[in-house]
Amino acid sequence: MLDPHRLRVFRAVVGSGSVQAAADNLGLTSSAVSQHLGALARETGLVLFQRQGRGITPTQAGRELAARSEEAMSQWGRLDSVVTDLREGRSGRLTVGYFASAGSAWMPDLVKRLALELPGLTVDLVLTEVTSRNLTPDIDIVIDPPDGGGRPGHRHVPLASDPFVAVVPSAHALASARSVGLADLRGETWVSNDVIGSQGHRIVVSACAAAGFTPRFTVQAQEHHSAIQFVAAGVGISVMPRLAARALPSDVTRLRITDPTPVREISALVRESGRPNPAAERLLEMLLELNRHPARRGRTATR
Repeated sequence: MLDPHRLRVFRAVVGSGSVQAAADNLGLTSSAVSQHLGALARETGLVLFQRQGRGITPTQAGRELAARSEEAMSQWGRLDSVVTDLREGRSGRLTVGYFASAGSAWMPDLVKRLALELPGLTVDLVLTEVTSRNLTPDIDIVIDPPDGGGRPGHRHVPLASDPFVAVVPSAHALASARSVGLADLRGETWVSNDVIGSQGHRIVVSACAAAGFTPRFTVQAQEHHSAIQFVAAGVGISVMPRLAARALPSDVTRLRITDPTPVREISALVRESGRPNPAAERLLEMLLELNRHPARRGRTATR
């Protein structure tokens, strides 16, 4: 088994670019850092660095180990934090997975409320769209696949139906309408706001197929913040979840979509650990309350 401390020292050398800089950053001697590097090389059986001038540079294997060890070290850091919480008598730690639009729309206020109610609680928020799925949050806010949600060892709790809307420049010919048929967007230049192949992207493309066309994406923005700015610049239109289109600049308008309306279903997956988790249950209550009263989500009215 690899020594986490040696991995940490190794990553510090790769990150800082030299043994001496890593030693200064870690509060160690350069000799101690070199000893850790040598021990890690023996443990792994890899050549991790090579000489370059008067210094060293990571080999391809070294760069690969540094990149692939990032998540493992993050997980180790979380475990270390759990031990610290237990030692110092803090009431616990809650890990919450989320995707970007739910994170910006829901999580800041909910985490603030949770911190006031449970002041000894540490909340770790993880953007699961860009994190390996071997992470197991206590609560994971997810988009259900079309055939239904669920995950072994988790309780599946539906939260909300989130319809997609059309986001268009305010000067667009359709901007004065309150709604637009999906087929009416057939000839538009489209800006993507999600990764190709993701749940959201598949929902939109499937709805367009049902309306008899395939959207022409000319800009792969792949996230809604950038997509909105492309729309504002007049590059094209974008079809995104209403939750992602809550706050728009003045030169952008959103429209309801009909015939058909693409919709994504949002749920919470609550990890069943076999022991009570009051913090997870309280956050779940808050999420359910929030979505029973949509006006509290802070959404602006559809223009």
